[in-house]
Amino acid sequence: MKNPKVAVAMSGGVDSSVAAALLKAQGYDTAGITMRLWSCEEAPAGAAKNPGKLCCSYNDALDARKVAGKLGIPHYIVDYRQEFSVQVVKPFCENYRKGRTPNPCVLCNEKIKFGLLLKKIKALGFDYLATGHYASIIRDPKTDSVLLKKGKDDRNDQSYWLYSVKPGNLKHILLPLGGLTKEEVRGLAKKYRLHTAEKPKSQEICFIQDNNYRAFLRQYSKHERPGRIIDKNGKILGRHAGVSNFTLGQRSGLGISAGRRIYVIKRIPEKKLVVVGDEKDVYSSEFTAKNVNWLVKPGRFPLKAQVKIRYTNKGSAGTIYKLGKILYKIVLEQPQWALTPGQSAVFYNGSTLLGGGIIQ
Repeated sequence: MKNPKVAVAMSGGVDSSVAAALLKAQGYDTAGITMRLWSCEEAPAGAAKNPGKLCCSYNDALDARKVAGKLGIPHYIVDYRQEFSVQVVKPFCENYRKGRTPNPCVLCNEKIKFGLLLKKIKALGFDYLATGHYASIIRDPKTDSVLLKKGKDDRNDQSYWLYSVKPGNLKHILLPLGGLTKEEVRGLAKKYRLHTAEKPKSQEICFIQDNNYRAFLRQYSKHERPGRIIDKNGKILGRHAGVSNFTLGQRSGLGISAGRRIYVIKRIPEKKLVVVGDEKDVYSSEFTAKNVNWLVKPGRFPLKAQVKIRYTNKGSAGTIYKLGKILYKIVLEQPQWALTPGQSAVFYNGSTLLGGGIIQ
């Protein structure tokens, strides 16, 4: 019987490099595949030219190819720049204009990596697509069920970013780093003598230079309009250059003085308003989530779960109520800071990821 064929999505970083090395060592017929998603020369005007900090840089592709050569596996490059622009970058800009704070990595995983790329490699005859995410996929041959679990490394667990993967696709995905810590992965990279062993961690939003999303939006989103900053009672406190310059919970850089600490508590883009209030006004314990993707059949509602309202959030016990086919209400036991529209709320039962959706 032939060994299973796996294509490893190789970004040129240490994690995907080690994922490829481990799978080859385990006997898989392994190949590397690198996606070209964004041109480095498309950095915002005036931004420092540092292509190594943008995704899909020439150097990153070379790093991936060099690792593949070291491992003795084939390496391919696929060009998804147009698809990435339409399915990830355009919605990112549109959501910011609407006063929302989107997660482009979630959309990229759903639409591009575990959508287009998975379909591509299956058409090429591969059995699996593998990535360097710190999460685990557990298969139960008795029930034919597949579960997505948190990674061993709590500090780097990336299951949160994978909640939007279609449940039927999980059986075609391998995540070989789920049982490892970042330090262990770097140690393995040195063991395999991979030149990416000490390569720095990639930045937060891979297609934005130096994480300066405001500069990016000025370049790619031309529809910002100035408006007013008001308090909860409607009193005008100042002016702003556009609602996308503000995030919930922000207290610095507001450009106004109120004689006390004030925070952004709401954005109303259709009225060009930014609303500010006190610290207590930023906390909330109830919200709705839309477009929920369930990786595990939820059963009866109301449903108890641990709820993460952003990647860095530790999670809070909560109850999920079904309001409609794709709309749910979530009530948290403890109020959380800045429940931000556009961000993802992800639901867990212990280490098992149940599903998640977009905060409204």
